[in-house]
Amino acid sequence: MVSENTGETNTVSDLSDLKEIAGDAPAADAAVVAQNSAPLRQQELDAQGRAYATGRRKDAVARVWLKPGTGKITVNGRDQETYFARPTLRLIINQPFGITDRTGQYDVVATVRGGGLSGQAGAVKHGISQALTKYEPELRSTVKAAGFLTRDSRVVERKKYGRAKARRSFQFSKR
Repeated sequence: MVSENTGETNTVSDLSDLKEIAGDAPAADAAVVAQNSAPLRQQELDAQGRAYATGRRKDAVARVWLKPGTGKITVNGRDQETYFARPTLRLIINQPFGITDRTGQYDVVATVRGGGLSGQAGAVKHGISQALTKYEPELRSTVKAAGFLTRDSRVVERKKYGRAKARRSFQFSKR
């Protein structure tokens, strides 16, 4: 190795020699890491100060708007308790807020179309997760680690010709 300052050649025989050559490199590396730890994404808001995202699950598509508030969730113009009567579906919707410790801090307005109630709850959850990361980009790693940003692509398999359902055959009759 040739040193830039003195022009002399240094040889490295073991790690202690490397420490002398490198000098203050670990502190410089820490500064680079600290500089890179800033959020790479920017906050994305509309003219009203809301974050918008689309969530999908099965055949359901949810359009979600998120803004700071008291924690009120409105789905298709109705309160979440009336739209999603089952407590498990409301639990699914509130998971992104629970994992990020933001329960009761944001109001959500969602419109959902297609699918059944379970698929719609999954779509709203996906949309809330996406909108939350657009409003607070530093939460992205937490939400992504929980798997809420990934669209669950499982859909119902189509019925095939010559079959009773997607895979079930018609009943066999020997005679």
